[in-house]
Amino acid sequence: MVDQVLGETLPPGEARSQLQELSLRQNAWGLGAYCASYCRLTTTHHEREDLDLFPYLRRSDPQLGPVLDRLVEEHQAIHGVIERIDEALVARIGGADGDGAATQRLRAAVDLLTDALVSHLAYEERELIEPMARLGTGW
Repeated sequence: MVDQVLGETLPPGEARSQLQELSLRQNAWGLGAYCASYCRLTTTHHEREDLDLFPYLRRSDPQLGPVLDRLVEEHQAIHGVIERIDEALVARIGGADGDGAATQRLRAAVDLLTDALVSHLAYEERELIEPMARLGTGW
């Protein structure tokens, strides 16, 4: 672009617009990469709980069944929100956000994920700290 501006084949204003577009696209890609990493970590964490920790706690203290059932259901709901975030990111990065709808869906999904995770973690800590201290984790 610099060569084109210096060669007077590209107006400086157009070069600035192209740089801005590249910068915005880079920011979107960075957001997508961060979200993918965070969401992958959250999903892996929930899978380990569902496959290892919760069955151990269920066997060790059957009275925890309703708590563990709720936590598993919340994991599934959180995973659904993560999928909504991914869909909104793809739409936004793919340029299908001319009217801002993908950006609004992304913001709404991130807000929902934040609320769901805060609520989930508070419940999980309140209900499982004592049993895990008493029973261990089985690992």
